Amino acid sequence: HPPSFFSPHPPGYNRRMFRCKRSGLVRRLWQSRVAAGHGQEADDWSDLAASLNELKSLTHWLLKRLKEKPLEVLAQAVESSGGLHTACVYMAKNEVRLGRHTLAPQILLCRLFRWPDLKHLFELKRLYSCESFSRSTDNATVCCNPYHFSRLCGPDSPPPPYSRFSTNDEEKPLECTVSYSETEATSSPNITPGDFSDASLSPDTMKQSHWCIVAYWEHRTRVGRLYTVYEQSVSIFYDLPHGNGFCLGQLALDNRSETVKRTRSKIGYGILLSREPDGVWAYNRSEHPIFVNSPTLDIPNSRTLIVRKVMPGYSIKVFDYEKSCLLQQATDTDYSDGPYDPNSVRISFAKGWGPCYSRQFITSCPCWLEIMLNNSR
Repeated sequence: HPPSFFSPHPPGYNRRMFRCKRSGLVRRLWQSRVAAGHGQEADDWSDLAASLNELKSLTHWLLKRLKEKPLEVLAQAVESSGGLHTACVYMAKNEVRLGRHTLAPQILLCRLFRWPDLKHLFELKRLYSCESFSRSTDNATVCCNPYHFSRLCGPDSPPPPYSRFSTNDEEKPLECTVSYSETEATSSPNITPGDFSDASLSPDTMKQSHWCIVAYWEHRTRVGRLYTVYEQSVSIFYDLPHGNGFCLGQLALDNRSETVKRTRSKIGYGILLSREPDGVWAYNRSEHPIFVNSPTLDIPNSRTLIVRKVMPGYSIKVFDYEKSCLLQQATDTDYSDGPYDPNSVRISFAKGWGPCYSRQFITSCPCWLEIMLNNSR
C-alpha cells in the first residue's frame, strides 16, 4: 500500500481546483447583476463613460481578489436578494477606475447588484446589522456586501426655520410625499397599557428593558399578540428565509378579505426596524412601497400629518429622538384631532392613505403596523 501522505493528484491540483471554484463564483455573480439580459444595461453605466467590456473586466478583477468564503457569502446575499442573513464582505477601501471616473468598491457592487442609478456614497445608509456600522473609519478595509446597505430617504423640502431642525447632508429626496388632515377621531386606535398583558414575556426578557412594542392591524382589527422588542433591531416580515423576528405570515384570522390576503402576500421580506443612536430607522426589504407616519416627520404645531412613501431598498428615520424632545416641549397638545400619541409610528404595507388615495385613514389600509416606542429609553 502507498503511504498515507501519497496524493494521486499532480502537484498544484488543489490550487487549480480552488481557483476553478472561485472563477465559477465570479461568473455566477456577473450573471446575477441587476441589468443582465436587458438591452439598456449600457445606458446604466453611461455616466462613467465605460463600456460593458470594461465593466466586466473590472468586476472580474475585483471579485477575484476575494477568497472563496467571501465570494460564497456575496453570492448568497445576491442570489437571495438579501433574504438570507450574510456576513460582511471586506475589500480594500481604495477606489477603482472605470472609464473616466473612479468609484468606491461598495458603490460598484451596489450598482451592479442593486441600484444601477446609484451615484454617490452619501445616497447610501449602512444597515445597523453590518459589523462596519460601528467600526472605525480608519480601517484599511470596508464591508462591500450590497445587502448591508440601503438607499436613504429624506424630506422633500428644508424644515421650517422655527423648528431648529436641519436637513442631514446624507438624506435624499423621497419618491413621493402626501399629506392629509385626519379628522376622524376613531381612526387612530390607541392601545392602553393594560393591553400589553398579552405579550408573551419570559422571566429572562422581563429583566431587560424593551424599546418598543409592535401591534399588527388589518383595517380596524388588531391581529395576534403585541410583539415586545428588546434587541437593537427586529425583522417584521411575512415570509423570510430563516427569518427571526415578528412573522406576520403565522398570524391567523378567520374570514380575511381578498384585499387583505393580496396585501399580506406583498409584505414579503417586510421591514427591518432598528434603534440607532440618532433615532429609529425602518428599512424596506420588501418588493413594494411602505407608507410611514410619525410625529417627528410631521410639521410642528400643524394639523397636517405627513405620510411618506418609502420605496423598496430605501431606509427612513421614522423617529428622531432629538426632534421628539423638542416637539414635546413645544407642541400644543390641544391642536390634534382625535387620539394622539407622540411616541407612536404607523407603517402601512403596499397601500397608502390620504388625499391621493381612496383610503383617507390608516384604518382603511389592509395591513399596517403601530410601533409604540418606549420613551424612557
